[in-house]
Amino acid sequence: MRPLPTMRALLHKAAPYRGAALRNLRRLRPRYPRPGRSGPRRWLPSPRQTVLAVCWVLLLLVGLIGYGYQRTRIPSDLNAFATQQDNVYYWADGTEMARVGPVDRQSMPLDRIPASVQWAVLAAENASFYSDSGISVKGIARAVTDMATGGDTQGGSTITQQYVKNVYLSQSQTLSRKVTEMFIAVKLDRKMSKQQILDGYLNTSWFGRGAYGVQRAAKAYYGKDVSQLNASEGAFLATLLKGAGLYDPAVGPANHRRAVARWKWVLDRMVKIGRLSAAQRASYTVFPEPKAPPRPAGLSGETGYLVDTARAYVSSHSGISDAEFDRGGYQIYTTFERPRVDALDTAVKQQLHGLRPADLPADRDVRVGAASVGTDGRILALYGGPDYVTQGFDDANIAIVPVGTAYAPFVYAAGLRDGVLLARDAPRTPVTPDTLYDGDDKVPVRTPEGPYWSRDGKIVRVANDGDRSWGQITLRQAVASSVNTPIVQLGMDVGLDRVRQASIDAGLLPDSGFGAQTPDFSLGTATPSPIRMAGAYATFAAGGTHTAPYSVLRITRDGERLPLQTPTVTHPFTPTVAGQVDDALSTAPGRAGTAGTSTGNTSAWYVGYTGKVSTAVALFRVDPKTQQLEPLTGTTGRAPHETTGSTYPESIWRHYTTAAP
Repeated sequence: MRPLPTMRALLHKAAPYRGAALRNLRRLRPRYPRPGRSGPRRWLPSPRQTVLAVCWVLLLLVGLIGYGYQRTRIPSDLNAFATQQDNVYYWADGTEMARVGPVDRQSMPLDRIPASVQWAVLAAENASFYSDSGISVKGIARAVTDMATGGDTQGGSTITQQYVKNVYLSQSQTLSRKVTEMFIAVKLDRKMSKQQILDGYLNTSWFGRGAYGVQRAAKAYYGKDVSQLNASEGAFLATLLKGAGLYDPAVGPANHRRAVARWKWVLDRMVKIGRLSAAQRASYTVFPEPKAPPRPAGLSGETGYLVDTARAYVSSHSGISDAEFDRGGYQIYTTFERPRVDALDTAVKQQLHGLRPADLPADRDVRVGAASVGTDGRILALYGGPDYVTQGFDDANIAIVPVGTAYAPFVYAAGLRDGVLLARDAPRTPVTPDTLYDGDDKVPVRTPEGPYWSRDGKIVRVANDGDRSWGQITLRQAVASSVNTPIVQLGMDVGLDRVRQASIDAGLLPDSGFGAQTPDFSLGTATPSPIRMAGAYATFAAGGTHTAPYSVLRITRDGERLPLQTPTVTHPFTPTVAGQVDDALSTAPGRAGTAGTSTGNTSAWYVGYTGKVSTAVALFRVDPKTQQLEPLTGTTGRAPHETTGSTYPESIWRHYTTAAP
């Protein structure tokens, strides 16, 4: 037997090979600056080095993908979707107010879902579903390109990926979640049949209105079983998958326009992929309008209006998407105080009990919206209508009712803050509560250039209530007594753009239907909601500090407090200006307020505050057929010749503030 070679002998024999290997490695290693080159080329790698570097990067990338794929497992448990819960709303004192849920879902076997509905979804979301491997390289590339150019970031997911996201993962948009989604999608595509994946997707996707799954969506939007849907209705449901919050026509005109355009596109797309004939497509010319959203049970009386208001606040002030919120499990602690809500409801109903709609046409279709807001921004009480289940329109949030002469305090505040411009190119002149203005009836309206002329060539004149002339009157008295002529002239002297800005600073929204900036602008052509009017008057009660109205104190889930934007706080008026407005509005110690009547007599308001709570009450009539405002002439039993306003809002306000000061 020959002896084994020693280590020294082995190293001696390997020396020539080792030297050759080292020489090869040295040749591959870039040398800088490169010999035999001049200028910038000395610092650039050779073509061979570039190719080798690219190959190494690709190999590394393939290795990482392979490693990630092997490490990724299909979860054994479904995500939180499988354990749906109610969303629970609480009063300000922590007691339970309402439960909304459980989530509306019901599985439907794929063979009972019409093929036209299936293909409408596939045409809209993933036409290559039956031939892809769970992911779409083209779709991913398109999504990356869209993201890079600021376009739609939702276009890269296949049906399989969306199904994975629905039942295994979260709705977050992080890169790691997206990569995990892709790996699971590929594995799931190899494990399950396409029919099983499509079945799961159609039964777990969110369609809005709290509906998960195409069966419940068919019920929510068309009131029938999914098996009864045609291709046109299926195309609309497919539209909702792009974002039900943007495509439910019941939400508003913009949503309706988007829904119709997308519905047409889906039908055309079905023709393009050969799943709908041109003749069939030609028969679908009218958009299949869905029915109005149903009112959830258990939200009768004022509760539904409160829940809707809080829900809207969560949607706009938290990071919780509509789809996530509809899955339930959230606890929403509101600002609403039950004793105040009950007192406001009682005050309204006691006053409206005096209406006689059967005998007096002017007493028909009368509606009231009211709200209480604290000086700290908390919405304490609402009156949205007689019953949420029977009247879904929320009159506490309505924004079609002119505020009328209750707008005068904003004109006054603008004058006190910004001064007036009495002549072109002259400096602005301060005004005080004791500044005198002409209070006579039908005095001409002036501008810095002279009289204000209407389009028909006449000098504009303003009428006082009852055609009364007051003579020279202080601004404070003009506001306290609702004298129109000084208020209109003050608005012109301040500048209507500044008046508008002062009311926005106080708390009205920029889109409050201000209308044209003509002299009657200062008489309240704006149409803010009662919530916003109460919040704006609260600014004067708070010494000039405005806190944006809010209805939710906090949100929790599984015991964890979730992020919620805090309300904005501004200081639009000095304490002096706010105090001067407060003085003009004061009707008794600790009470301040004023009535408001619109120029066209289509609304009556009372807005005021006691202590740290501001309350606005609006009364109006709406034609149920046209949804247009009707005059209040003769309403609430007033004589036909009495054509201004109503005493009901002030009466409601006084009864309420007495019961809940």
